[in-house]
Amino acid sequence: MAFELPPLPYAYDALEPYMSSQTLHLHHDKHHQTYVTNLNNLTKDSPLANASLEEVIKQSVGDASKVGLFNNAGQVWNHTFYWQCMKKNGGGAIPGELEKRIVDAFGSVDKFKEEFSQAAITQFGSGWAWLYLDGDTLKIGKTGNADTPLAHGHKPLLTVDVWEHAYYVDYQNRRADFVKAFMDSLIDWEFVAQQLKA
Repeated sequence: MAFELPPLPYAYDALEPYMSSQTLHLHHDKHHQTYVTNLNNLTKDSPLANASLEEVIKQSVGDASKVGLFNNAGQVWNHTFYWQCMKKNGGGAIPGELEKRIVDAFGSVDKFKEEFSQAAITQFGSGWAWLYLDGDTLKIGKTGNADTPLAHGHKPLLTVDVWEHAYYVDYQNRRADFVKAFMDSLIDWEFVAQQLKA
């Protein structure tokens, strides 16, 4: 059962002007596809050939002999999740229950946005910023390279990709501007709220 590149949940130009069609073509069709191809090559004819993406991540995390496997599986999962965290005309109001949980955990929506943005901006090198559940507690964190809260028993709710290929075409070295656009105009809060209930 080969892994496949899932289609984007929107048109390539749906996120403009905050994320260009060119970025989505490069990021989804080239980078994400490469991770899928590599993962299929690494799992072919192995005991993990029929495993789910989540199983591959959990069985390869922390194993020095399976670093390539973990990196590619993590990136396939992270990217698939990331695309779903955005939508056309994103941002705006946060659904009630999720907003309440965010305020309870971080003090206010503004404080949450500030802490999440700071995690994304200060992630050194390539990686991700996350809102996730640790048990029943909402937390903000960041991971390097292909790492993901999923690998550590946590439940991701929201992520932003801060690898340079996620924003360089549109924002060059201005990661903070990209993160602001993501926070203000791209997040699909309904999707995030669904993860809380799932």
